Amino acid sequence: MTWLSPAFPVGAFAWSAGLETAIVDGRVGDRASAENWIAGSLHHGGLRNDAILLAHAHRQAANGPDLAELADLCLALTPSSERHAETLQTGRAFIQASAAWPSSNPPTLPDVCPYPIAIGAISSSHGIDAYSTLLAYLTAGVHGQVSVAVRLVPIGQTDGLSIMAALEPEIAEIAELCLGATLDDIGSVAYGADIAQMKHETLATRIFRS
Repeated sequence: MTWLSPAFPVGAFAWSAGLETAIVDGRVGDRASAENWIAGSLHHGGLRNDAILLAHAHRQAANGPDLAELADLCLALTPSSERHAETLQTGRAFIQASAAWPSSNPPTLPDVCPYPIAIGAISSSHGIDAYSTLLAYLTAGVHGQVSVAVRLVPIGQTDGLSIMAALEPEIAEIAELCLGATLDDIGSVAYGADIAQMKHETLATRIFRS
């Protein structure tokens, strides 16, 4: 919970994963549309794909070559340059910050390591079970998106908390799904979010980095 809390210094608060673009374009403008956007990423987009990769990194924590292949796949699935930068910068920051908790059996991480791969492998090396790690990761991802909506729509804290509460059962469901998913289960139909991430770098005024 410490590693995935907003206070952990990975800089995740600086990225919106395309949500800023959707707000500027008017596709997200109230609680209902914000919840729908976030749920879409959870069920059908990058958040789900990253969680599947995290689960596999957790299982392959002792296998350096497999971790390197998972990292390559993770990067190949990033739809935009900003998203690519986000997963690498947060991954690097997570590795550095989590070093405050030394492991007797640290994983052999690739030199270029995306965020979900780093979380999965390092959590495994500390004996943190995969399901708990997935729950924390998905919860942090959802809460990060809610924070963007609270600040930019703005929807207000009460609506933000309502979205968090409404999505809790779905987070648990996706965590269970990703725990047993194969790499063949990776796939996304969240085209709107992907395009929003690509368009973000062209916005005239930007508060977030993606």
